[in-house]
Amino acid sequence: MSSEIAIKVEGLGKCYQIYDNPHDRLKQFVFPSLRRLLGKPPKEYGREFLAVNDVSFQVKKGEAVGIIGRNGSGKSTLLQMICGTLTPSSGSIQTTGRVAALLELGSGFNPEFTGRENVYMNASILGLSKAEIDARFDEIVAFADIGNFIEQPVKTYSSGMYVRLAFAVIAHVDADILVVDEALSVGDAVFTQKCMRFIRGFQGKGTLIFVSHDIASVQNICKSAIWMKNGKVERLGTAKAISEAYLQYTLQEIYGEEATLTSIAPVAIDDQSMPDSSVEPVIDYGAVASVTDNIQAAKGWTTAQAEIVSVVLSHLSAGKTACVFEGGERVRMSIRAKTHIALKNPIVGFLVRDRLGQDLFGENTLPFTEYTPTAVGAGMIFEGVFDFKLPMLPNGLYAVMVSIADGDAHDNVQHHWMHDALIINISSSKIRYGLVGIPFERVALEVINE
Repeated sequence: MSSEIAIKVEGLGKCYQIYDNPHDRLKQFVFPSLRRLLGKPPKEYGREFLAVNDVSFQVKKGEAVGIIGRNGSGKSTLLQMICGTLTPSSGSIQTTGRVAALLELGSGFNPEFTGRENVYMNASILGLSKAEIDARFDEIVAFADIGNFIEQPVKTYSSGMYVRLAFAVIAHVDADILVVDEALSVGDAVFTQKCMRFIRGFQGKGTLIFVSHDIASVQNICKSAIWMKNGKVERLGTAKAISEAYLQYTLQEIYGEEATLTSIAPVAIDDQSMPDSSVEPVIDYGAVASVTDNIQAAKGWTTAQAEIVSVVLSHLSAGKTACVFEGGERVRMSIRAKTHIALKNPIVGFLVRDRLGQDLFGENTLPFTEYTPTAVGAGMIFEGVFDFKLPMLPNGLYAVMVSIADGDAHDNVQHHWMHDALIINISSSKIRYGLVGIPFERVALEVINE
């Protein structure tokens, strides 16, 4: 295996025998051997289930890879084989360095042992000596932050305490490969942020395999992703591309025969027409944004029942350059669409996302139509209009997702979804704090004599 590869999986498979009742399991254990002794072909009393089937991929050192897929798609089985807690039925796995994993809740812990005893047992399994654990024990306890419960049996722990202690251990074993399987979803907000800070620091020196149903987290953390479906690799690619394809797939599963989602093939465009994120600031202001219409190159899907015709960001003040906007100014987002069928309750909406796919802000027309129902007939043009103050964003490229749906907040069909209908290029001469900045009306430092 190349020195640049951290994980190499080839033709990996895991097969289980499934039996309809316990008697068949006993028959399978006894009768095939007897039939062989009698010179008869053995009979199978169960059936095979391939939890993982012919999976192959490579992960480079220092790379962060997300794995997504529905429950039962084989994600956890795949991770357990990578970590060595399951033996493959076929194929091979090669890993370089120490592997630390946070799999299903409570895995690797003995519920009868105290937290202290489980720390020593778990860390020793991961390759630390007793002296190394002694030296790091206080740091592990501080990271877990479960107080005196460290001396109590873990069977008395809440699910959040389980995760706190388990993550604290893997965070202090100097792993080369870190595997996290959806376990952080049960932690509280403070601890989850602590874990995310650790993960981001770990990405600079180690290899990460991250499994989550939260597509935004996968795009935020990972550069590439693997979509698992029915035990096989459905698709591999960038985290953004795989997440978008998986979102379309899950919505199609929800809609069933109610609507058919067809992928949009973007029109080929010249790369030079896309904005350059390294453009120097135009003026000495908090944030200057240039907007590019990207609707012809936008990806997404459609049911062919309604379509987005145009997406325009415009000024609400006169005398402004058409495609250049300043943070804090009042603007209007106009999304025009056309129906091919009658829509009882059309919904027009948009989301502004950063380069990591994080949703920064957005809105839809439900707050309006909830009080003013607006049906649209077949073949009609309609428009969603949103007036707001443009936030002051950090430098970089931002994409505007737009969609047309029919229904309400809890039950709707997305008829047309475009991921990157507009591209916003932010060029700022000042440092912005946080994901979204706001124009402050007053900032001062005052000395008050007591």
